Amino acid sequence: MNALEDLQRHLNRRAFLGRTGRGLGTLALASLLDPALLRGADSNAGAEPWRGIARPLHFPAKAKRAIWLYMAGGPSHLETFDPKPKLAEMHGKPMPGSLTMGQQVAQLQGQELKCFAPQFEFKRCGESGQEVSTQFPHLGSIADDICILRSMHTDQINHDTAHTLMNTGSRIAGRPSMGSWLLYGLGSECADLPGYVVLISSGGGQDQPVAQRQWHSGFLPSRFQGVLFRSSGDPVSYLANPPGVGADGQRRVIDAVNALNRIQADALHDPEIATRINQYEMAFRMQTSVPGLMDLSNEPQHILDLYGTKGGDGSFASNCLLARRLAERGVRFIQLYHRGWDHHGGIKKGIEVVSSHVDRGCAALLKDLKQRGMLEDTLVIWGGEFGRTPMAQGDGRDHHIKGFSMWLAGAGIKPGMTYGGTDEFGYNAVENPVHVNDLHATLLHQFGIDHLRLTYRFQGRDFRLTDVGGRLVKDIIG
Repeated sequence: MNALEDLQRHLNRRAFLGRTGRGLGTLALASLLDPALLRGADSNAGAEPWRGIARPLHFPAKAKRAIWLYMAGGPSHLETFDPKPKLAEMHGKPMPGSLTMGQQVAQLQGQELKCFAPQFEFKRCGESGQEVSTQFPHLGSIADDICILRSMHTDQINHDTAHTLMNTGSRIAGRPSMGSWLLYGLGSECADLPGYVVLISSGGGQDQPVAQRQWHSGFLPSRFQGVLFRSSGDPVSYLANPPGVGADGQRRVIDAVNALNRIQADALHDPEIATRINQYEMAFRMQTSVPGLMDLSNEPQHILDLYGTKGGDGSFASNCLLARRLAERGVRFIQLYHRGWDHHGGIKKGIEVVSSHVDRGCAALLKDLKQRGMLEDTLVIWGGEFGRTPMAQGDGRDHHIKGFSMWLAGAGIKPGMTYGGTDEFGYNAVENPVHVNDLHATLLHQFGIDHLRLTYRFQGRDFRLTDVGGRLVKDIIG
């Protein structure tokens, strides 16, 4: 055997082993992403809409979509949904050491801890008699439609990690957000808009930053990540064609690019190439759908008056109206961040300002969904990453993780009820505590998903939204 023949023999062996290894790896990946790929699915399937992996559903679904009214910064339960007469009585006096000794606080560590009374009166609202701060009269008007959770608790005391836990079920950055998990499990009902949309507004307090990784897809394919829409002006950059480029020319460019992408997908079997194909197609369809979404000329005046906005002004109320329009178009998960709840000082004035930004819009959204028959299958969530301390930080409150409030509405959640409770100082969740993972398990349940069964294998482990925890809060489900 000469040197050339020996070289060819080794090259062929390497080629065989390399191709075999890639083939087995591709089969393994395909079986995880979509078993249909092993049944001779069309190689162009990357351009088809994702229909979800939870098929069939684990049990009947009551929710089709979710709107999360995310109050970023940590809204105080003591000025919103959790009145504490005992705390008011003890105003200015030391907090009981039995509650605070050895407990984690953020900026009050090592300082004298004094009781700080709720800054507003509370009123019993609706036939249910739920207690809501008088600073939120519009939310009080929908008390019979919401379920107030007074016993939320979390593990993370700083904003960024607390946001990460609330969004992804883990404090570790890089995990998929809840919206991404829903898209992965259920797919989207909307062909011309992203299945997961985020809108941001601000006003009323310190505008703590919210990182874009809070709506990222993590280790899931990037087709499942959220898309940030701007609240005013053009919602998406570069959506319009440049001068001289029409729809037909744009269509030909996209077809040509996607043809090249499909050739690459056939060779490499990389799921991110399928994402790229879908995103080109989605961008083309959005050129028509987004202007229609933002055009509020067909909204009747009484709806604009209900929300208190003409739309397109970047306000939270405007975003609430856009959320309803996105929900009508089949968007699966809509998240409205309002940055303005970080009240380390001047909490009374801060709540007065932030309530003027969000109170009316929240109530209007629920009323609007209800009158359209959409609240029956739209899950609405209200709350932030944690609460605020019963102890004073000057004339404000520090971060608090042991007990805080959120509320849910629609999609089979029992309306007009208060669930759980904190102690008489509003410090610890003592009655029916609900952890963030429990909340996620319950929300997924309303979509027909068992949180233990919606998993994705990554780095040798099956991951899920609820991480290693989570229990179903059955008592709030109708």
